[in-house]
Amino acid sequence: MRLNIKDTFSKQLPADSDTSNNPRQVHHACFSYVTPQSPENPKLLHASSEVAELLGITEADLSTPDFLGLVTGSQILEGTKPYAMCYGGHQFGNWAGQLGDGRAINLTELEHANKRWAIQLKGSGLTPYSRTADGLAVLRSSIREHLCSEAMHYLGVPTTRSLSLSLSGSEVMRDVLYNGNAAMEKGAIVARVAPIFIRFGNFEIFASRGEFETLKQLTDFTIQEYFPGIASGTKEGYVAFLQEVANRTLEMIVHWQRVGFVHGVMNTDNLSILGLTIDYGPYGWLEGYDPNWTPNTTDKQFKRYRFGNQAKVAHWNLYQLANALYSFIDESEPLEAILDSFNKDYQIQYLEMMRHKLGLQKGVDGDQELISKLEKTLQLTETDMTIFFRLLGTISLKSDALNSEKVLDIIKEAFYAPQELKEEVLSSWNSWISNYLARLNQEDISDTDRQTAMNKTNPKYVLRNYMAQLVIDDAEKGDVTLLNEIFELLKNPYEEQVTQEKWFAKRPEWARNKVGCSMLSCSS
Repeated sequence: MRLNIKDTFSKQLPADSDTSNNPRQVHHACFSYVTPQSPENPKLLHASSEVAELLGITEADLSTPDFLGLVTGSQILEGTKPYAMCYGGHQFGNWAGQLGDGRAINLTELEHANKRWAIQLKGSGLTPYSRTADGLAVLRSSIREHLCSEAMHYLGVPTTRSLSLSLSGSEVMRDVLYNGNAAMEKGAIVARVAPIFIRFGNFEIFASRGEFETLKQLTDFTIQEYFPGIASGTKEGYVAFLQEVANRTLEMIVHWQRVGFVHGVMNTDNLSILGLTIDYGPYGWLEGYDPNWTPNTTDKQFKRYRFGNQAKVAHWNLYQLANALYSFIDESEPLEAILDSFNKDYQIQYLEMMRHKLGLQKGVDGDQELISKLEKTLQLTETDMTIFFRLLGTISLKSDALNSEKVLDIIKEAFYAPQELKEEVLSSWNSWISNYLARLNQEDISDTDRQTAMNKTNPKYVLRNYMAQLVIDDAEKGDVTLLNEIFELLKNPYEEQVTQEKWFAKRPEWARNKVGCSMLSCSS
């Protein structure tokens, strides 16, 4: 492989003087140099040729020992020094102090086709930020991250990417649900890719410690390298920086809501400064539409990170970032204006997004009420969000004698228990459908064009947790056939894929309460 190394983060920012991997508190440094743990018997399970191409890695390279060495940490590229980033974060609303890359190691940055990408290994061993953990990862969580990173990209959601999934050859002790039932699991390593892996928490840690010179170095670097349209080093520039981060975060959240994705652990250390979805742990897609659903067992009681609260949490996290940047701006008004506009802009963009999901091109009075009533009606019976919106796109206004009963027959396929629908529930659905059909008749677009537009907005295939669990079950036995199948399926989530109709289906009943299919822990 011939790779174009172009390190910036580790060249331009202050490093920790201690070069050991031993866990410790790190001050006045943006990162610590570390050495990845050499895997016992590494084996490549899967690689994305599309992500490899971004880095200048060819299809032929993927089967070479050099590639395996790169993505498992067993070989360090000449002229590079791997490192782990220092950051803090608010976890479930509480300041947690120093966190950092506890099981992630940044290998280097590569430049290809005029774009720069950072490569990071997740699960490659101890770092100064591992605290009491081992810095390793297991196969089940690594499969989930590898699949979901790429699934989100093809859904059109801003995200970090995944280059590869490998076995380390060793076993790792994990307690899946934190209930005292620890067991050995297969160790694995994911090689993930992004322009950079800077998070909100990278800024928070230095502000919390009063290390303002380091904070300024990091902020100016981030602006200069990743927000080139903004002038760094000025009060106006720092305000513009926060505004752009807010804009990108808002775009990401609206996409999450569009496809029914729940991140599950939106701590400030898990929010990318570039507005990319990062850190795929206890995530999930809505099956039964429920704004109060969270896939995270740790969040089961308070549901802070539930589907319907994701925009509010993003706003709260931006508030923490604004606090970190305040020392450079020294006035609250411009920061408060950005935070206030975030909430208003979210309402506007959410309304527009929901119009697109419903096939509405115009904006007319009454749309907000139509959408609000739909959200309430969807909760009257367990209704699969993905299937519902996809089926809604099959309605043709040219059909003879089209009425609410005929439409209801179509969308009933999205109900988990259609045979148990009560009369008042049917009445509510018929009422909403009647209003929806009347609203569609106000549009000038043809059935065909509307259906095409809806199918580009509403995915047919998403990575349901039970699908990921089936892949995990097979991979644990050494069979990656299903991993390859699901990976290819998720590359075209909006296409019909007639040979894959079995995946356009409601969650099977066996998966309702199965570990890994309904609720997951942060170690998942």
